[in-house]
Parts: sequence; C-alpha cells; structure tokens
Amino acid sequence: MKIVMAKHGGFCSGVKHAVDTAMALNPENTYILGELIHNQTVINAIRDKGLKVVESLSEIPDGSTVVFRSHGVPENYYEICKQKRINVVDCTCAFVRRTQKIVKEQYACGKQIVIVGEPAHPEVLGLLGWCNQSAYVINGQQSIPQSFAEKDLCIVCQTTFSAEKFEKIIKNIRKVCEKTVAVFKTICYTTVERQKEVEELSAKCEAILVVGGLNSSNTAKLYEIAKKHCANVFRLSDADDLDYKLLKNFKSIGIVSGASTPNAQTREVLLKMEENTEVNATSSMADVVAKIDSESKFRKGQTVQATISQATEEGLQILLPFSKKEVALSKDELDCEVYNVSDYVSKIGETIELLVVELKPSLKLSQKMIKLLQEEEALSSEIENGKEFSVVCTGTNKGGLTAQLGTYSVFVPAKEIRPGFVKDLTKYEGKTLRLRALEVKKSGRKEIIASQRVILQEERDARDAAKAEQEEEFFANISVGDVVEGKVERVTNFGAFVSVNGFDCLAHISDLSWTGAESVTDVLEIGKTYQFKVLKADRETKKVSIGYKQLQPQPWDLVDGKYSEGDIVHGKVVRIVPFGAFIEIEKGIDGLVHVSQISHERIETPATCLNVGDEVDAKIIAVDSYARKMNLSIKALLPEGEKKRPQRAEGEEAPVKKGRAPRRYNDDEVSSWNEGSIGGTSIADLLANAQKNK
Repeated sequence: MKIVMAKHGGFCSGVKHAVDTAMALNPENTYILGELIHNQTVINAIRDKGLKVVESLSEIPDGSTVVFRSHGVPENYYEICKQKRINVVDCTCAFVRRTQKIVKEQYACGKQIVIVGEPAHPEVLGLLGWCNQSAYVINGQQSIPQSFAEKDLCIVCQTTFSAEKFEKIIKNIRKVCEKTVAVFKTICYTTVERQKEVEELSAKCEAILVVGGLNSSNTAKLYEIAKKHCANVFRLSDADDLDYKLLKNFKSIGIVSGASTPNAQTREVLLKMEENTEVNATSSMADVVAKIDSESKFRKGQTVQATISQATEEGLQILLPFSKKEVALSKDELDCEVYNVSDYVSKIGETIELLVVELKPSLKLSQKMIKLLQEEEALSSEIENGKEFSVVCTGTNKGGLTAQLGTYSVFVPAKEIRPGFVKDLTKYEGKTLRLRALEVKKSGRKEIIASQRVILQEERDARDAAKAEQEEEFFANISVGDVVEGKVERVTNFGAFVSVNGFDCLAHISDLSWTGAESVTDVLEIGKTYQFKVLKADRETKKVSIGYKQLQPQPWDLVDGKYSEGDIVHGKVVRIVPFGAFIEIEKGIDGLVHVSQISHERIETPATCLNVGDEVDAKIIAVDSYARKMNLSIKALLPEGEKKRPQRAEGEEAPVKKGRAPRRYNDDEVSSWNEGSIGGTSIADLLANAQKNK
C-alpha cells in the first residue's frame, strides 16, 4: 500500500493563531463566542482547559474577556463589548478582515453587496454585519435575482467557498446584470491550493481519506471535490472512524485534511493504519508520520496543556493534546523545589501547563519556564509602557547594537545609542545600556527595539532646564556688592571657580590678596567654604566675578596701633628713586627713606649707599595710615659722623660727580621728595626760596 499525503493539510495560519491564542489564555472569566473551529476534538480540549463557549454576547458578564473566532463578527459587536467593558481578543482571520473592509467601503459607496457563500456559515453572518444586513447571499442553489440588472454590484466570497462554484456564479450574475459588477476574489489562497491539490490527488489515487470535523465547511468542500474524481472517498472525523477493512485492498491511498484539522489528528489515523498493514518501502508509514511530526502544530514558546500519565525517578511521562504518544518531561523542568516521585504518583491523570522550549532535535517541554516567562511578560508589559531597563550589549551589526533580555532579542539602532553620530559601534560591546522600548514584538520572533538616546536626551534636557531655572533664580537674587558664601570647587593659574548656590563664579587671582598671590592655593583651599564679595554679575553672559580680598583688611588698615612714630623697624630695600629709597616693612606696607635721611653726610643719590635687596634698620619719623604714608630714617640710628657707604666691587669706579645734566622729576617724585627736609627746613621751602633768588 502506498500512502500519499497532501502537502497542504492541517491548520491554516488563521485557525492555528486562534487555537494557540485560546489555549494560552487564562480561562478565568474568558469566553469564546461560538465554536472556535469546526473540530470536536479541539473544542473538547478547549473546554477541558476551562474556557467557556457561548453563542451570544448577552451571555458574557460585563468586565470579562471574549475571544472572537477566525470567522469574524458583525461590526457592532466591538461597540457592544466596549459598552460592557468586555476585553476583546480578536482572532479574526486576516483574509476575513480584508473581506469585511471591502464590504464596509463598497456599501458606503452605495454598492449592492453580494456575498457568495453558505447563508448559515458564521463568516457570512459576520459579513452581513458590515453592510447593515443588506447583502444578498448566494450559494448557487438559487436563481440570480432579476433586480440585479438595475444595480451596481460588489461581489465578495466566503473565504472557504469552492473556487469552481464561485466562478460559475459570477458568470451567471454577469448574464443578468447590465451595470457595473465589481468582483473581489476573497477566497483564501490556502483554500484554493488545498482544493486544487485534492483534485489532482483524487485523480491518481484509488482511494481518498478526508480527515476533519463533520461540520467543517472547508473539509466538506474537499470531500465534494474528491468525489468528482475518485469513486472511493471516505470522510473521517478522527481515527476512531477508520475502518481498515474498507482500505486494505487499495494500492494507493491519498490523505487530505481540512484547515480546522490538527496534524496530530491525521497522525493518529496514520498510526492506526500502520497497526493493520505493511507499507511500501518507497513511501513508508514511518516517513509519513515523521513528516507530520516535523510539521507539528507546536512552536517554540507556546504553552500546551498536558496530562500526567506516569511518574518515575527521572521525571514524568505526559500525553499532549491530540496525541496518544507519551513524551518525557525531565524532573529538572518541573516547577518544584525538590522532586519527589510519590508527590506526582497521586497526580497521574491531572493536567499541567507546559512550555515548548525546543523543537529540534526533539520536543523539549518545561513547567518551571512558564513562571519565568510570566515574570518576563510582566516586565515586557512594563517596558512596553515606557519603563527603563538595562541590558549588556552582546554584539553589533550594520544597523546598531544587539543584546538579549530573557527570550527577547534587543536591538538598538545606531541613531538611538546617544545624541549625535556614533562612528565606532564596537566600543559598546560588553557595556551596559540603559534603554527605553520603541517597539515590543511579542508574537513570532520576540524582539524589543529600544533607544538609549531618548533617556540621555531627556536627562540632558532636564539638566538644562534645571540649570536655566537655577540661573534665573540666582541672578534674580544677587547684586554687585553682596557678600556670598561659596565653596572652592577647582583652581587654575588665573583664579578659583567657586560654587555659590550651585552656580560657578570666578574669583580672579588678583582679587584674592591685597599683597598679591603667586598661586591661588596660597590663599584658598579646594573644598573649603569662604565668604566672597560680588564684584560683577552679568545675566546675559552668565558670568559672575567675586573677590576674596575685598572682605579682608588692607595692610595699611592695621598700621594704627601696630606702628608708631619713633619705632625702629627692619625692612628690605625694594625700590630706589632719585629722592630716596622705599623700604618694605611687611607685605603691602612700604616706608620712604628720603635721600636726606640716609646718611649724616650729604649724598647726591641714594644709589651711592643703598642697593635693591639690602636689608636695613630704620626709625619711623612720621606715619599716616589714612594717607598710606610712612617716613623712615636710617641716619637716625647712626652715630654722628658715621656714613653709610655703598659696598662696591674691587676695581669699580666711583660715580662721576661733575658734568651731569640736570634731571627733571615728575610730580609723584617731587611730591614724595617734599615730605623730606634739610637742616630742619622742608625741601619744599628750600625749593621755593631758590626760585625767588633766581
């Protein structure tokens, strides 16, 4: 016996999505509107899970969850659910949804809608609700209404209807209709492929088995097509309907299945046949079964309900839905702290929920991973709502950075890494990224497309806004002359940057000390807090200058009480002028030794006796702190007749005394000179007398 399997069999994508979605839902307060698919085995599995099947929305309590099956529903059902606060899980097939859209748009344009299909089919009943129940429904058994001659028609088709019948009906309508006929071929392409393949298979096989629910429309059409080309066609709802005696004499048998038939159901039929026959080696039953298993309805990440059949030291043996073959479940994959066989022996026959972890090389299931995934899904929902999350970058591609978060792959486009252009992506490998999701894909290949740039930009904007607000408040409450407290944050060779109420102000080195500072750290210490005076505040340039010395006493302010007339002081010659020498008593305080107060003998210039850097003792002969002046006398400390002679190097010539041109003195020099006296007569008076005698 040769077995030929149809290539296009088992669940279509729409039905598979509906079944997978329903089986993954929490059954509490969850309802399915109508039979999810026309297959009693699947319906029983859904009911065993605890999902409730109802026939109308009125049976569903407010605030519950409803599943709309792949056949679709009338448009007003969505509004009813909204009013009743019913959460909708919409499993409407993509092809049906397209037909709904066509019907709605064409009806709005004034077209007469014609639906080719079975009047009682759920899909057709749903489509009627998208054109205010005004469509004609035709299945080919009735004549074409003559009223079509005067109407602009829009013709759509039930997605599982016979393609051959549809073409015949269209030809008949065109014979009657005189106006525009807009025909939309809305039969699902998988339906067309299945029907075409059944036609070919039934033409070359001696017998055909059609596996599927007895109330399934698409399965019934496969049966009708097969009957046209093959005399021996048998329809089976499941393996229990198989009577091998009717098949044993056929040399070739073709097997087809409807869109609502699980692969496992077809597999059971094949296994029952295998028990009763020897199969041709060129197309062994084992090969056919293996092919079905490889095209199993299971997918990675799917949750399934399984029944515990055995408990051993290594783990459990379980039965999966629509299958009679046991599958091993390792004890390491059970959600328990310590595995104890006796705990699970008592649970034989109970149903547990498992996650499909791997498909190849063999099916691997896990119970403990469900809990981890639930936690992950809760996190993904938070991430989807904008929660920040962190991952470690594991690699790069041409478009950006890649990472992993649980079962989710994470992709960060290059433009979303940070504000500005990133030239070298590899430098982020191994680094932790702070991300916010741009898109979360939970179905199929689970992926999060995320951005770090939005977080960094928001933080930068927040800092800029806070800084602007802080600056505004700062300048609104500061004025030149204010005394403020500030902390020295950092120093440079030209000054110190001081934080005053969080704002950076500059204390220039020239404003640190009255006596001058070679280094900022000679006056201020980093990290310490001092009082400063505001010298300048410019709101436009955002610059503030402050001074430290302005709050410190000047050296001359301390002279009173510290230095008095008659005191003897020690100092260093810091400057020599024609009329005298300036002696630094301490930093910031200089005293003038007039040329007449250097020696008891008359000298023409102080340079004959003193050099810059010489240290001398002198007597204070006058002090005025207000005018910041102090007159000193060296000769007052010398015995009468002792001269202060300069020390010259050996061989150095004495200064020339004759033939020098008279020198003109500036006003400051004359003013300073006027402070001195000769023989008790002030120099100013001597100059005045000399002018008179001229």
